[in-house]
Amino acid sequence: MIPRKQVFLLGICLSIFFFSIISKAAEAPTIPAGSKVYIAPMNGFETSLRAAIEKKQVPLQIVDDKSSADFVISGGAESQKASTAKKIIMGSWHSREEASINVANAKTGEVVFAYAYHNENSAHGKQSSAEACAKHLKNAIKSQ
Repeated sequence: MIPRKQVFLLGICLSIFFFSIISKAAEAPTIPAGSKVYIAPMNGFETSLRAAIEKKQVPLQIVDDKSSADFVISGGAESQKASTAKKIIMGSWHSREEASINVANAKTGEVVFAYAYHNENSAHGKQSSAEACAKHLKNAIKSQ
């Protein structure tokens, strides 16, 4: 029969071992503040996103040369103007906006951040979706 003290110590050792494995698996890749990012073409949305990143003071350095970037931001956006029925029935002239961005490590291609935005009644169109993307990107960098 194994003494209780040894069983207890074995249990503690196993707990520490499994906790270290779980904590390493939970470590997410990060975007360090001050990193150089390249914003890939997104059918015009890249202009709105660049302006939003600057407006929201996201701590990233935007570069025009993809080869000098640490990370690449890609994605897309769609706008749908309010239909006549929506204007008449709901009294809303606001557009429907959808956008999504991915931030990937430029060297490994590993996606380190992703965000999707959807708004049925966007008052400011693409500007709203770009600013939401920038805000969440900034929060992800600050929370690290």
